[in-house]
Amino acid sequence: MIAKAAITKGDGTFSLEEIEVKSPQGDEVLVKMMASGLCHTDHDSLHWGRSVILGHEGAGIIESIGPGVTTVKPGDKVVLNWAIPCGRCFQCQEQNQHICENNSPVVAGDALPDGEVSTGHARLDSTVYQGKGIERSFNIGTLSTYAVVKEQAVVRYDTTIPFSSASIIGCGVMTGYGSAVNTAKVTPGSSVVVIGNGGVGLNVIQGARISGATKIIAIDVNPNRLEMAKEFGATHTILADKSDKGLLKATEQVKEITSNRGADFAFECTAIPELGAAPLSMIRNAGTAVQVSGIEQEVTIDMQLFEWDKIYVNPLYGKCRPQIDFPKLLDLYTKGDLLLDEMVTTKYKFEELEQAFDDMLSGKNAKGVIVFE
Repeated sequence: MIAKAAITKGDGTFSLEEIEVKSPQGDEVLVKMMASGLCHTDHDSLHWGRSVILGHEGAGIIESIGPGVTTVKPGDKVVLNWAIPCGRCFQCQEQNQHICENNSPVVAGDALPDGEVSTGHARLDSTVYQGKGIERSFNIGTLSTYAVVKEQAVVRYDTTIPFSSASIIGCGVMTGYGSAVNTAKVTPGSSVVVIGNGGVGLNVIQGARISGATKIIAIDVNPNRLEMAKEFGATHTILADKSDKGLLKATEQVKEITSNRGADFAFECTAIPELGAAPLSMIRNAGTAVQVSGIEQEVTIDMQLFEWDKIYVNPLYGKCRPQIDFPKLLDLYTKGDLLLDEMVTTKYKFEELEQAFDDMLSGKNAKGVIVFE
């Protein structure tokens, strides 16, 4: 089958190219992609230094299945999941499916050794570009009209929901909501700070609101994002100044809002290393700070910020258990508690991917989505 995919050579650019997608084998499935959400990680992958099919958020329809597949059938609607659990290893048995020991995702541009393929991958040669197999971003490559992935990478659903809204569940929504609900376990009546109100931060806000937090303080340098934050549940907003080193002035405002004590929970969602310690300064003694955005650079932290009894957590993907959490998110959507349609600010044609990236980087969208059909 001939399909179209967004491919980068890892040099900062991408192009839409024809690829050949083979029939699924074993426990693989062929997904007709209907929509793919965009996130900053997709833009980061343009600089990984190797050829990759872009995209790691998506929803679609099962086109065909391999002989070993038992949980989905052709015609099923599915959300794709990039952190693929094996279900058998120590971490999966501990319900830490997002950090599966066997299907560790390729992240931050770390290539597999030549000839080696993670068990989380569908066969590398199931997708062919210019005569050879090509890697799919995070094993799925959702910026493609068709994708061959492992059965464990899809979650079937029956909910009535646009594909564009379903497509964003498998990263931005899960990461933000899960960080608030699964990781921090935000409590009713609590106070919450969210630093950075992009797609992930807005879903932290949603998770806090659904958990019953009564003060949700959104902090951003972009006034447009603060207006979005109000729509998704923020009760207070702070327009930060880019010159406010470590957000010390913003911290003073947080203290004023929280009876000079500090918030119960604070979440960093900016991916800016200089702000890695900022949530620690904004929480009360025995509060919880969560570094959501996945900062991987070295960060210097004054240990006095940990005084006293403060907790600092660096979770991955909101501790996602896809077969458990995705249905919960869809149920919350059906009830009207989780706003997904409202989060899709702009829908783009595949040919408008460059514009979609530009709008994402400028902070225009809560979430931008490529719609294939």
